[in-house]
Amino acid sequence: MKNKIPWTANKRIVCKDGFTMSVQARATSYCRPRVDNAERYFAVEVGYPNMLEPLLMEWAEDKDEPTNTVYGYVPSERVSLICVKHGGIVSGELPVGVAYIGAKQ
Repeated sequence: MKNKIPWTANKRIVCKDGFTMSVQARATSYCRPRVDNAERYFAVEVGYPNMLEPLLMEWAEDKDEPTNTVYGYVPSERVSLICVKHGGIVSGELPVGVAYIGAKQ
């Protein structure tokens, strides 16, 4: 039997221009595959960005409250694209399968 690693939330992503979002993947998240500790996630759950991000709106649970909602099954590549758009990541964590694009100094 495979040892289960206890799930802990990823730290919120902070991009160089100040954009932030939560990016999670586990059995109870809106992700693919919808399991804990997958080898790779192809889609993830994004939550509560601090500003409107048009590249996320397609997946918004509540389009009227874009900074106070979750975005389910967002393709991993889209999350990486958003990070690049905002200057790269300065801090935070991403699920396995989402490319971590760090900010250039």
